[in-house]
Amino acid sequence: MTLTTLDIAIVAIYAVGIFILAQWVSREKGSHEKNAQDYFLASRSLPWWAIGTSLIAANISAEQIIGMSGSGYVIGLGIASYEWMAALTLIIVGKYFLPIFLKNGIYTMPEFLEKRYSPAVRNVMAVFWLGVYVFVNLTSILWLGATAVHTVTGIDVQTALIAIGIFAGAYALYGGLKAVALTDVIQVSLLVLGGLLISYIALDRISEGQGVVAGFNTLFTTFPEKFDMILSQDNPNYKDLPGLSVLLGGLWVMNVSYWGFNQYIIQRALAAKSVQEAQKGIVLAAFLKLLMPVIIVLPGIAALVLAPDLARPDEAYPHLMALLPTGILGLVFAALVAAVIASLGSKINSIATIFTMDLYRSMKPQTSERDLVKIGRIAASVGLIVAILSARPLLGSFDQAFQYIQEFTGFFTPGICVIFLLGMFWERTTAAAALVAAVASAVLSLVFKLAMPLMPFMNRVGYVFLICFALAIVISLASPRRTAELRVELKGIDYSTTTGFNIAAVLVIVILTFLYWRFW
Repeated sequence: MTLTTLDIAIVAIYAVGIFILAQWVSREKGSHEKNAQDYFLASRSLPWWAIGTSLIAANISAEQIIGMSGSGYVIGLGIASYEWMAALTLIIVGKYFLPIFLKNGIYTMPEFLEKRYSPAVRNVMAVFWLGVYVFVNLTSILWLGATAVHTVTGIDVQTALIAIGIFAGAYALYGGLKAVALTDVIQVSLLVLGGLLISYIALDRISEGQGVVAGFNTLFTTFPEKFDMILSQDNPNYKDLPGLSVLLGGLWVMNVSYWGFNQYIIQRALAAKSVQEAQKGIVLAAFLKLLMPVIIVLPGIAALVLAPDLARPDEAYPHLMALLPTGILGLVFAALVAAVIASLGSKINSIATIFTMDLYRSMKPQTSERDLVKIGRIAASVGLIVAILSARPLLGSFDQAFQYIQEFTGFFTPGICVIFLLGMFWERTTAAAALVAAVASAVLSLVFKLAMPLMPFMNRVGYVFLICFALAIVISLASPRRTAELRVELKGIDYSTTTGFNIAAVLVIVILTFLYWRFW
């Protein structure tokens, strides 16, 4: 597969255009210098359309497009549960979590934990998230993005990896969250258009020119087992998606932790003009999540017909790109690069925010606003460099990178969920209970992993969550009550939502019910 002059021109126009746009939208008027709120939370002025598209841009990157297409190739439509159940999770986050976070005016998730529990809880979780963002998120996006660039262009993977990292840094470091969020509407539009084009062309090729409906029917008839949303125990992929646990068990813990308490996701909502504006953005993101399997899972299933002998599942999406005609290939390749750059920008900004506002400022509270911004840029640069150096050693040997990411993060998400859920909705929860839940999550996950290696990791996540939840309650009840330490507002929170939000929530539920009924 080679890019023609037209394809290269399209990619170049995208790269130059998005870089210029990012710097322009994040510029400061007059003599005003960026302060911490400007840089880390876009002056708390993001409109709903920027919040919604930026949530998707932060989420959908190379590990989603390449990784989930690879999982679609192996597992089938069942992997779409991560997308479809996320839509309902977003509605819950919008109605019950955002009002609490915005009422308390926080910058970061660790900051909420400090106000709710103690500085120790904040520091532990800040260090944990920095580690995950650098060594899991940034590395996976860089590696899979570079792999895709290599497949399409033939450029050496390490060279592509370094180039992507440098461009993403230049794109995001100066302007902060505003540069990232306000350009993500372009990134996501390109992502959706490119994904729909590749699905359309793949299905049309399968039907030999008879159209996408005929192509889908052929795919469904040829591989009916790939369209099971709820896998039975005799399915070879049951370990990755263990039947009804997808709907009733550990996936809820994974989704609630990711969409509700993950800094690089929730940071967009924290930067909203108001709770209502954030909730409108959440609704937009929820409907986009319902569409995502068409863009990132269906191509992987289509590759079973069009590229049946792949050496690695994660090659499915790049190989389908080889089918695209001149011009369209450049557009889809630009869309893939857009997803990589947008998601990298999100992680880079969150690394800067957590390091600066949670660790550095707590050690040097008198630091000026200007210096906080400078420290944030330095921290993000260092994190990016470390990720570039670590990407190949950490991810070079994995066939399904998406499953690796879920498996790793599953060690910690049960404790994160317990800490936040009890912290937000049960005032009796203590700092000691929170720390025990955090540590127990990792320890118990490792014990389950070693003692029962055949247990599906999603079930393990569910069991560990229940144990940590019970531990936190017992420890809290056994500890003296110290309400004076509670420095967050948890009472008098307005959970009411607009009619539009309520209608959207019902629509999401109806659509999900139909999808699971149709592909049960």
